[in-house]
Amino acid sequence: MEYTQLGRTGLKVARLVLGTMNFGPQTGEADSHAIMDAALDAGINLFDTANVYGWGADKGRTETIIGNWFAKGGGRREKTVLATKVYGDMTLDDRPVWPNHDKLSAVNIRRAVEASLKRLQTDHIDLYQFHHVDRNTPFEEIWQAMDVLVQQGKVLYVGSSNFAGYKIAQANEIAARRGSYGLVSEQCLYNLAERRAEMEVVPAAREYGLGVIPWSPLHGGLLGGVLKKQAESGRRAGGRAAETLADPAGRARIQAYEDLLDKHGLAPGEVALAWLLTRPGVTGPIVGPRTGEQLESALRAVELELSEELLASLDEIFPGPGPSPEAFAW
Repeated sequence: MEYTQLGRTGLKVARLVLGTMNFGPQTGEADSHAIMDAALDAGINLFDTANVYGWGADKGRTETIIGNWFAKGGGRREKTVLATKVYGDMTLDDRPVWPNHDKLSAVNIRRAVEASLKRLQTDHIDLYQFHHVDRNTPFEEIWQAMDVLVQQGKVLYVGSSNFAGYKIAQANEIAARRGSYGLVSEQCLYNLAERRAEMEVVPAAREYGLGVIPWSPLHGGLLGGVLKKQAESGRRAGGRAAETLADPAGRARIQAYEDLLDKHGLAPGEVALAWLLTRPGVTGPIVGPRTGEQLESALRAVELELSEELLASLDEIFPGPGPSPEAFAW
């Protein structure tokens, strides 16, 4: 496994991040524990989750599964860089959200971190991430709450998720004025088929020393050989993949992508991950395996070297916006 620094920090993390969103909803606890063991054995040390994972009536279930895994001992917690998130409400879907039980007020941050620590069966969170922007809470209040948690030793680093570039700048400028360390990472939607992050988010992250952690690196399965899988199994795509394939031009791009990689004898999903590892500013993409076999496939991407010719061909199929700020002007 290869390692890199998380943004401007001294923290070393693997070039692949284990995403746990499927643990609970799609993968049972025993299989989830087996996947986490295999990830550690392979050298993956950054595990990403969120307080709302489990969804619906099972919100918090994923953190509980991870906490039960930590409780097995064997150095599991000590080897893991634990990342979770705060923002979403933890009430059941059929109940209204009680005031101050979601988003980023100081009240909810304090409540949410204590609940996550209990579910995770740990005394600290290595990377505590804002799951979304809270337009109603000033960053001065947010940083005051986070500084208290850092001083208490309950949180070590703070990151963001789904932040626009100007929000990254705003958050870190206010943190600097307060003498706070600020954001050290941004988790954003970024992959071959969705490159808008290159316009502002990635440049802002690099300017302020944030590591970029792309989520949905296969764009909902679209970049994982979806057309070949459909032809072999007859199973229809859903979500982002279905939306793209419904558009003739989008479907043609995916066909060209799969044809290109078939010519090179490469697996589409592994190439999509390997491409992200070539992008400036990227710490490592989040992989969310439902099975051990999917984890093994993701691990192969770290060893995959893409030629300049192949990278150029991928750019032709999925052109990015171009360098920033030039992409805004011409």
